[in-house]
Amino acid sequence: MLQNGVTDQDAKIAGEAHEAGKAVIIVVNKWDMLEKETGTWEQYKKEVYDRLKYLSYAPMIFVSAKTGQRIHKLFDQINYVAKQNAMRVSTSILNQVINEAIAIVQPPTDKGKRLKIYYGTQASTKPPTFVIFVNQKELFHFSYERYLINQMRKEFGLEGTPVRIIVREKKEKDNSY
Repeated sequence: MLQNGVTDQDAKIAGEAHEAGKAVIIVVNKWDMLEKETGTWEQYKKEVYDRLKYLSYAPMIFVSAKTGQRIHKLFDQINYVAKQNAMRVSTSILNQVINEAIAIVQPPTDKGKRLKIYYGTQASTKPPTFVIFVNQKELFHFSYERYLINQMRKEFGLEGTPVRIIVREKKEKDNSY
């Protein structure tokens, strides 16, 4: 593929951007210098995402700074991703998506106890951060978190931006006086 592909330094910088909650676009430069065959684009894209697994949500664009190839598309992509990063989702729509997700895949159980998700709300943007209220935090497995994030991405887009979930316990009301 391209001479260097994704370098260790590229991966380090990308990881820092991801951890900081920044919107990300993967830009592959010098695309004009590569001898292309059928499937080159797909193969290179797969190799980049394999190396940067944590950025699977980031769009990728192939450009040439030297020839200007696709540079104009980069600015459209920047604006699009910035909007995704600043997206607000209403609580009612968010809870609709969460309830549909729960209906498709039930929350996990552990030692006979089932995770109950009461509701969710968006706490902030840049990156979109959602607070999910549950019966017991320790029942909220990271795989179910990933599932919910994927459902949110499917419904809202959120392309190019990390999505954060904060899990909080909501105690059932104690009615004893």
